[in-house]
Amino acid sequence: MDKEQVAGLFMRGQDCGQVVFSHYADELGITYDEANRIASAFGGGSGIGETCGAVIGALLVIGMKYGHNGPDDMERRNVLMAKRAEFIEKWKERRGSCMCNDLLGDDISTPEGLGRILEAGTMFTLCPELVLDAVDIMDNMDQ
Repeated sequence: MDKEQVAGLFMRGQDCGQVVFSHYADELGITYDEANRIASAFGGGSGIGETCGAVIGALLVIGMKYGHNGPDDMERRNVLMAKRAEFIEKWKERRGSCMCNDLLGDDISTPEGLGRILEAGTMFTLCPELVLDAVDIMDNMDQ
């Protein structure tokens, strides 16, 4: 996957969380369509500029791969927490923040902020890079 492919997916209506999560659909044992539906609510920092959808997509993958099943599964919970912390640390080393608004440099949750982001082309230049960063971090995490 490269920046142009990701931008093309954005042009067709997918968002950052969907692109990251669906990239791992086969590995996770779910369909591409299921992955896209699961991650569909997280683009644009869940629509309010909070945690970047690319980060959420990666965290969904981590949850599917390492998640625990309840209070009696502390060993897996500890593994999950370590993987989550590893991802977040590596992300912040690259990008400084997990917050969509911080990364975009404007407030995506307001019509004015979204307009400026679209006018600047940020969603088709920076956001594909964020998706590729999330995938790269995931692919290079300790197994």
